[in-house]
Amino acid sequence: MRHVLTVQCPSRRGIVAALSGFLADQGCNITDLSQFDDALTGMFFCRVTFEPETGATADGLRDGFAPVAEIFGMAWAIHDGRARMKVLLMVSNFGHCLNDLLYRWRIGALPVEIVGVVSNHLTYQKVVVNHDLPFHHIPVTRATKAEAEARLEALVEETGAELVVLARYMQVLSDDFCARMSGRIINIHHSFLPSFKGANPYKQAFERGVKLIGATSHYVTADLDEGPIIEQDTVRVTHAQSPEDYVSLGREVEASVLARAVHAHIHHRVFMCGGKTVVFPASPGGYASERMG
Repeated sequence: MRHVLTVQCPSRRGIVAALSGFLADQGCNITDLSQFDDALTGMFFCRVTFEPETGATADGLRDGFAPVAEIFGMAWAIHDGRARMKVLLMVSNFGHCLNDLLYRWRIGALPVEIVGVVSNHLTYQKVVVNHDLPFHHIPVTRATKAEAEARLEALVEETGAELVVLARYMQVLSDDFCARMSGRIINIHHSFLPSFKGANPYKQAFERGVKLIGATSHYVTADLDEGPIIEQDTVRVTHAQSPEDYVSLGREVEASVLARAVHAHIHHRVFMCGGKTVVFPASPGGYASERMG
């Protein structure tokens, strides 16, 4: 069974040798190794996929690796390849991203455990229930916003959700909640940030006569739509197209970009680095090999 080791620490000589030496000593075969040395911050990032060949367990490897990590001051984790991350989806009245994620999950292209779907509307209740998933209706008004967020936070705790995905959930989360969930909430913004913010970026793009529109998936922070970016993509448009065309094309990009961002996160390919991210590419076997763990 394939496992993943992630490491983040101050850069210095000997880190890769220590990692590979430890895994070799434990009878593990490295199948992929990605590393990045950030000269600006002086930080080192590494992701190693490996397969134990002598019956070593993830817990045993963690115990053995701790002294190595301490030497280098590492923030690290060893992820069991059999574990599926628990994900809570959130949606409002636009369902293209939700439907795309549910389809990828159903066919096995997104290997996660969806613990429920939260919405401030009832629009997609039937869709969710038809997938045999729990649906949680949490209405939000100005007067009930604090209560609604408390219910959301309790749900995250009850379900053990490790990741919250805002699949076009159109409510702003509080600064405190964002801080507590730092690095664990992914949003899709229907704009190629930071040019057009707010509720109707496609109209803004149309009025500015842009030639490219796109979408950005990022971690949620207290700064609205300005969290560390995980994934982006664009599509070309022309003066002959309407704002409605922009919206239609944009929805396809949004769904794809969000799915790629979630895929990268659940496979531990994303590292936070201040206000940006380091995102390693998929393993040499591609998305299919990651899908199988």
